[in-house]
Amino acid sequence: MTSDRDDSSLVAACRAGRTEAYGELVARCQDRLYPVVLRLVGSREDALDVLQDAFVRGFEKLDQYRGGSSFYTWIYRIAVNLAMNRLRRGRSRRALSLTGPIGAGPAHDPPDESPSSVPSERAERAEREALVESALAALEPDHRAVVVLKDFEGRRYEEIGELLGIPVGTVRSRLHRARRQLRRRLLPLADEEASDADAQDVERIIT
Repeated sequence: MTSDRDDSSLVAACRAGRTEAYGELVARCQDRLYPVVLRLVGSREDALDVLQDAFVRGFEKLDQYRGGSSFYTWIYRIAVNLAMNRLRRGRSRRALSLTGPIGAGPAHDPPDESPSSVPSERAERAEREALVESALAALEPDHRAVVVLKDFEGRRYEEIGELLGIPVGTVRSRLHRARRQLRRRLLPLADEEASDADAQDVERIIT
């Protein structure tokens, strides 16, 4: 059975009154949704608020889910729209730092045996992530959104335009301007050729 059919079965169960099925849908989606919402709104507290609002909204509007796409795609649109509404209202409460693990809870990671677990490597990675997030936070909300959706999420221009309610040409122009701003701010992370970097260099740096 495909995941899409699983989604439809769970939605049907929820509509039939078995609300625990919605909890399973939430459990499937929340960890995948959290990173994009986090990067859009810029703080963990705001990201958790948006996710909670998105799942409540999804439950309330479940009769509007037609099954033409996966439940994740459907709730993703709701979450992105809520995140953008919050961004545009300027309600982000504090700057994002990715020096800790991404996730909704305070779970502890197991010991890391990889080379990146060396203290100097961790410090470099934390500094790099802080620079990237600082650069993202400095962008205008609409510019930040296209960078997050394209360069972090890998969404197609058409998808981004549909999500944000703007023409594809506007997506491209905003992305071009946003990448230019990021490029200037992220030069310390790039090699000497970064001054002539193209879009791929920006994607490489921020990811």
